[in-house]
Amino acid sequence: MSADNQQERLDASWISGFTDGEGCFHISINSIPGMSLGWQVLPEFRIVQHEKDESVLYKIKDYFGFGDVKINRTDHHGTRKEFRVRGIENLNKIIEFFRKYSLNTSKRKDFEVFSQVIELMNKKEHLTREGLDNIAKLISEMNRRPKLKYLESSETTRSRQLIQ
Repeated sequence: MSADNQQERLDASWISGFTDGEGCFHISINSIPGMSLGWQVLPEFRIVQHEKDESVLYKIKDYFGFGDVKINRTDHHGTRKEFRVRGIENLNKIIEFFRKYSLNTSKRKDFEVFSQVIELMNKKEHLTREGLDNIAKLISEMNRRPKLKYLESSETTRSRQLIQ
């Protein structure tokens, strides 16, 4: 059976393995002055492919029944597209999927942290200063330890000084 025929009938194990190689669990904390704490937690799951392979992204979208396929970026290598899922309800479904069809690479650690953050958000803890601090600390352990503007902000530094 050719690779094209295998991709015609994506199954859960194939999607899990493909995610191990091409997927990303990402959470950012963005400064949004209109938010009650001035910060927004934005979790997302995504899989990126060159536009020549975008059909697989649509098949993954069809498998899940939600998410979007959009341009990720364009540069001298061409255009890359992404299958992206945002929104707590759908991210809870993604977590349920990967709990059943587990990841086998170091991406599993990022998934576990991602799951913890989504659970905190399900409990609305991202709407409190303490919860936001906890989420920021968790995120700092993901995806090659990103530097977060939230952790570097003067407001967060003052908040930590008051707590100590």
